[in-house]
Amino acid sequence: MRFSKEIKAAVVAILAIVLLVLGINFLKGNSIFGGDREFYAYFPNSGQLTISSNVTLNGVTVGKVKDIEYVPGNSADKKVRITFSIQNDEVEIPIGSVIEIGNIDLLTKGLIIIMPNDISKGNYEAESDIPGRISKDMVSQVKAFTDPITNKLQTMMASVDKMVSSLSSFWDSTATSEIEGSLRQVKMTIQKLGNVADELQLFVAEEKLQFSRIMANVENITNNLKKSNDQVTAIIGNTKKVSDDLVNANFKSVILDAQTTIKKLNLVLEDVEKGNGTLGKLVHDEKLYLELVESNNELQNLVSDFQLHPERYINFSLFGARTKGVPITKKEEKKLRMILDSIPD
Repeated sequence: MRFSKEIKAAVVAILAIVLLVLGINFLKGNSIFGGDREFYAYFPNSGQLTISSNVTLNGVTVGKVKDIEYVPGNSADKKVRITFSIQNDEVEIPIGSVIEIGNIDLLTKGLIIIMPNDISKGNYEAESDIPGRISKDMVSQVKAFTDPITNKLQTMMASVDKMVSSLSSFWDSTATSEIEGSLRQVKMTIQKLGNVADELQLFVAEEKLQFSRIMANVENITNNLKKSNDQVTAIIGNTKKVSDDLVNANFKSVILDAQTTIKKLNLVLEDVEKGNGTLGKLVHDEKLYLELVESNNELQNLVSDFQLHPERYINFSLFGARTKGVPITKKEEKKLRMILDSIPD
């Protein structure tokens, strides 16, 4: 089957149009067969970014910039909206990521996806708005680095200029005369120091004899002390003997008596702790303690009853009648009343 020239021309034209459309889409950053996911990011300005610029993740191109448009109604930091596509289906943008306009290489700008450390919050869906920012370009970075150095150099040059001016003003005729005057003063000072040295030499020569006399007196005092050494030694020996006698005479016997007393007291406390003797039985025998308490209570009751009803125990007859109770004498009655009066109520 043969085709006419017109059909062949039409097929070639259609193929050319298709290739042209695919090429235009490719240049715009679209995939040839479509199906790319689109996302949006907002910036205060475009950062000199162009359509079809690369979108990179860790230095790898994963998409293209599709559109850059100005949005007048938004705030100052969201005036420019950039639409970009992700052509790789396996690439996901985690929530918390930032889209940055920056230099991909020395001359090319593009979008850089900066992922967060925590990627467990999920991923952005297609057509989502992702926060964006503009990184400093190379010129801005160099300028930020060189501006402080330039300012320091300017300050240093001003200081150097001021120092040179000061030196120039110093080395004039007036400064020269001042230096000559200073040298004359130094010369006079050296002469005065020489005179002082001579006076010191004379002073040392005069005092040398006096110093010799002082040393001779010191030597005599030392000899006298040496001669008295034996006497001083004897005095110290006597003092030591007196101290020893005092210690041996007074404190040894006191310490021995105190030790003996403490030993006896320890023996008594040991007997009390074992329950021996009257005091030990009183401390350890609870029955004896209870009986003493009971006897004391009965005695108190008896004394109280005796004070209240003495007629139960002693009866007196004024007319010589028969005496009831226990007969006592006048002396015994007086003593008994004194005992009763001394007992507290």
